Amino acid sequence: MNPSGTPTHNKSNLAQLAYEGIRRMLFHNEIVPGQKISYRGLAEKLDMSLTPVIQALKKLEHQGLVHYETNRGYFTAPMSVQEVEEIYELREIIEISLLPSVLYNLNNAGIGKLRELLVDDESISRENFLNMKLLKDREFHLEIAAISGRKTQIQMLQYLFDMLYLKYRGSLLFVASEKTVGSLHNDLLAAFESRDLTRCRKAMKNHFKIIKKHALDALKNMMAEKQRLIV
Repeated sequence: MNPSGTPTHNKSNLAQLAYEGIRRMLFHNEIVPGQKISYRGLAEKLDMSLTPVIQALKKLEHQGLVHYETNRGYFTAPMSVQEVEEIYELREIIEISLLPSVLYNLNNAGIGKLRELLVDDESISRENFLNMKLLKDREFHLEIAAISGRKTQIQMLQYLFDMLYLKYRGSLLFVASEKTVGSLHNDLLAAFESRDLTRCRKAMKNHFKIIKKHALDALKNMMAEKQRLIV
């Protein structure tokens, strides 16, 4: 607290607040791939000085979400079809490798948590509904991973989701119909309820086969459209 009784933040706290604020902007598509980042613009939006903003950008650079160009400043990382394909392939390898541990640790409480994440709130706006879909998809898969108890793999998945949903969020919102995604998650839940490892592997592989194809097709179309507009 300062002498007036108002809470104060130390430098590390301000940098963390800036980091979280920029992450929100990335998720809500307020900062898009390939965009030059204005330090001053971010500082004004976040209502803080330039120093914590630059510290936050350095952290995001380490995570591969932005990059620095000498004498030009920071830019959001450009989109890459190969990168998205690799992310989905890594996710599939990790999540399938966790299935034996998931089934070993799975109990009724775990099934209940997964079921809760499939419930939709149709009263919210379309935009927020789509944002919620992305967040619930992340939560659903990370909850499955959490049941396995494998901390290193969970951390790797969290990083991969950050890459997908902070960098490619705009191209992922419409990668598949809500009905398709919901159906795939319901298939996964039914497989977990059966406690059948073969069925779980089959459901997970089918999930990635469909979602990866939609994501890559959507990204290719988006990049082609942007190129067409430039020309």
